[in-house]
Amino acid sequence: MTVGMFAALAAGIAIGLGTIGTGIGQGIAISHAMDAMGRNPEASGTVRTSLLIGLAFVESLCIYALVIAFMLMGKVQ
Repeated sequence: MTVGMFAALAAGIAIGLGTIGTGIGQGIAISHAMDAMGRNPEASGTVRTSLLIGLAFVESLCIYALVIAFMLMGKVQ
C-alpha cells in the first residue's frame, strides 16, 4: 500500500467521524434547547440565541474535519 492510499483512507475516516460527531452533538443540543423552551417559554429568545451560537461552534468542528480531509487528499498522488 502506498502513502496515497493511506492518505485517502485517513481523509475518509476524518470526514466520516467529523460529520457523525457533529450530527450527534447538534441533535443533543437541539433536543435540550427544545426541552428548555418547553419548560420556560418566556426564555425562548435567550435559549434560541445561545442554541444558534452553540450550533455554529459545533459546525465549525465539521468544517475543520473537512479541511483536514482536503489536506490529506492533497497527499494522494
